[in-house]
Amino acid sequence: MNNAEPFAWFKSSYSGTQGGDCVEVAVSPDTVHVRDSKATTGPTLHLSPTAWTNFLTAERYI
Repeated sequence: MNNAEPFAWFKSSYSGTQGGDCVEVAVSPDTVHVRDSKATTGPTLHLSPTAWTNFLTAERYI
């Protein structure tokens, strides 16, 4: 991000406080950013809002 505030990352309310396998999400106007909560400087997925919505919808049925 050029000259912008850092992303506001958040975890799901379903993520416990014991750590474990969690992802964090940050939303910008055109992109949903996803990263591993244990490796915050590691790779980040950049998804369109439509792709993110499709992912969440598909997860409900697994």
